[in-house]
Amino acid sequence: MQKIKDFDIREKNSAAGIVEQFRCAGFQASELAKAAELIAEMKREKAAVFFGFTANLVASGLRGVIAEMCRKKMVDAIVTTAGSIDHDVIKTLVPYGLGSFSADDIKLHRSGINRVGNIFVPNKGFILFEKKMQQWLGEFCRKKTCFPPSGLGALIGSRIKSKDSFLYWCAKNKIPVFCPGITDGAVGLQMYFFKQENREFCVDVTADMDALAQIVLTADKTGAIILGGGISKHHIIGANLMRGGLDYAVYISTAGEFDGSLSGARTSEAKSWGKIKEKGKAVHVCADATIAFPLVAAALKEKKVF
Repeated sequence: MQKIKDFDIREKNSAAGIVEQFRCAGFQASELAKAAELIAEMKREKAAVFFGFTANLVASGLRGVIAEMCRKKMVDAIVTTAGSIDHDVIKTLVPYGLGSFSADDIKLHRSGINRVGNIFVPNKGFILFEKKMQQWLGEFCRKKTCFPPSGLGALIGSRIKSKDSFLYWCAKNKIPVFCPGITDGAVGLQMYFFKQENREFCVDVTADMDALAQIVLTADKTGAIILGGGISKHHIIGANLMRGGLDYAVYISTAGEFDGSLSGARTSEAKSWGKIKEKGKAVHVCADATIAFPLVAAALKEKKVF
């Protein structure tokens, strides 16, 4: 049994040094240290790594960490929500603002500001997004009329010029971005508008299933880093049913399991379904990903994991 050790803040500590101290601190600090170790093991074992996250995290500053992981080819595939595409593009067009959780939402609405927690997103961004999307969809459809979501994401990424964008790096490094719920966001609304005058245009979500299955079934080992829950989380663990489950899984989430939700489900529950192997290594960190994951990523980068 390891002893609990007090934090030593008398010396200058790097991110790797802080996470190392987490190991014997107890509570979620120790789970976070385990998560960093397990991600490093995924990479050492050359597992195919699936990276899942939700749109709210792309609205936050965590987008920079996501983009860096894609730049360094830390992951082999991304599974995310439609809003991640929205925010990634819009943040290349207009800045987001830091507001307050207790802001007057009626005043914000009348001022053309949308609130994501304590992050303010100006309506102007969605107006610019509409112009870009309608232009890009027109360009895409001159060559082809039906796309899988990953194909559409790659094309959007190829049009973005900002190196702060995770879609830019995914397109550049040929990392597929799977988005099974692509209609549930501004990007879906723009596709609907475009289709009114371009009836031949379609997005086939089933077309990505084969590409996803190929990664799952041809990998010697698979691992997952999942921030948050919802469709991003389930699409990854559900796909890995086809191989008897993930070999490695790291969840970082604030959701509770008391109501039986998928978002709050622990890694142990996934083993009951065969979504994580019975002998699979897994860690669940109960924490806000905007706090926890930059520490993990910085520690891994210092140790040259990526």
